[in-house]
Amino acid sequence: MDKGKNSSSQKHITISGGMLRIFGLGVLIKGDSGIGKSESALELISRGHPFISDDVTDLRKTKGGKLIGTSPALSRYFMEIRGLGIINIKKIFGPKAICQKAELKLIIKLKEWEQGREYDRLGLKFPEDYKILGQKIPQISIPVASGRNMATLIEIACKVHILREKGYLAPKELERKLNRSLSFH
Repeated sequence: MDKGKNSSSQKHITISGGMLRIFGLGVLIKGDSGIGKSESALELISRGHPFISDDVTDLRKTKGGKLIGTSPALSRYFMEIRGLGIINIKKIFGPKAICQKAELKLIIKLKEWEQGREYDRLGLKFPEDYKILGQKIPQISIPVASGRNMATLIEIACKVHILREKGYLAPKELERKLNRSLSFH
């Protein structure tokens, strides 16, 4: 969580991470410097997901308790890509590639793959909650390793989140199928 002024009475915060609208969800992509947040976001933009901000995102809480993410005015439309420098997303991809704001619904945390660490392989663990301005936002951590297509994994994480919100859990469906199959033997 970003340290500092992050109480439930506060109405605004600037947080480290870039934001896009992916399948209608406002998604904040967080992670350590150099982990590949901007490169992943650039690939997602090229796939048609609208760009909101890179590197830092302004969040404000509405009277209804929703968190709305926007880009700071100074860096709006701009992204930094190591090796290319500063690029203007609106100029490169056109105005349809830009979204001014979105309600924050999901946080994707990119983290370095740790050799020997056990990762959830079945999807039984629910996303951990990340608290911002007194609101709990689901956060999914995705380990980054060479050869993993992070943009595809982020898209799938968003679709899994949407399905979970509708009450569908693939591991539970598989468990039901296994139980039915075992009960016939």
